[in-house]
Amino acid sequence: MLKIGVFDSGLGGLTIVQAISQIVQNAEIYYVADTLNAPYGDKTPHQILQYSIDITNHLITNHDIDTLIVACNTATSWSISHLRELYPSLIIIGTEPGIKPAIEVSSSGKIGVLATLATLKGEKYQRLADRLSVDRDIEIYQQACPSLVEQIEKGDIESEQTRKLLEDWLKPMSDSGVDTVVLGCTHYPLIAHIIEDIMPKGINIIDTREAISKHLLYLSTKRGHINSGKLDIYIETTGEIKVDIIDMIISDYRSINFITISTHNS
Repeated sequence: MLKIGVFDSGLGGLTIVQAISQIVQNAEIYYVADTLNAPYGDKTPHQILQYSIDITNHLITNHDIDTLIVACNTATSWSISHLRELYPSLIIIGTEPGIKPAIEVSSSGKIGVLATLATLKGEKYQRLADRLSVDRDIEIYQQACPSLVEQIEKGDIESEQTRKLLEDWLKPMSDSGVDTVVLGCTHYPLIAHIIEDIMPKGINIIDTREAISKHLLYLSTKRGHINSGKLDIYIETTGEIKVDIIDMIISDYRSINFITISTHNS
């Protein structure tokens, strides 16, 4: 049975768990929501790296995982290279804004990226954006979204405040002719319907959940995984958690266990 560790600063990474659950079988998923330290977007690179190492150690020690999904764009930016060096035997998959698929579907060549400030400032993202836009007639409009993760974690998805924030961030993109918006945070698929409502009709919304799930299945199958059987999901949290948000994301799965853990003290 495949043992998959997944972590995020909060509940956004459950959007990836939901996508995995549609593709992967014969597995146990251990999800850590580091709500005690959320959001990661306003933390230092050193803090983010330490959180990532602490959680990975917890998942290895307590659940003997063979696969790790860093279900957070910010944590991926600042920790993925270190994690791969520290744990070479693990399959380790990160998340990053889907600029490449956005380029493939955009008609105007004008692409908007919504992400945390830490993700946009990260060297990994900058290298990705530079590499994919070079020698192409592409314009990338980047927008940091402070407080959006907190709004989603609180369950204020449909609030006027959330909509107003998105309207302010998206207006320059709309005015500039952006036809494709990349969701650069795993929380953001939960507000994709609001983005579609605000932006002009026919806007392309890009996230990488399905691609990550397919890549996971490909890599695990190469190692001998047999993709047939049941899937169990275990959710652990370092702090408070809103169960109704979980129900909204993966309400079709009953095999969910809630455990409060301590992976670090800072």
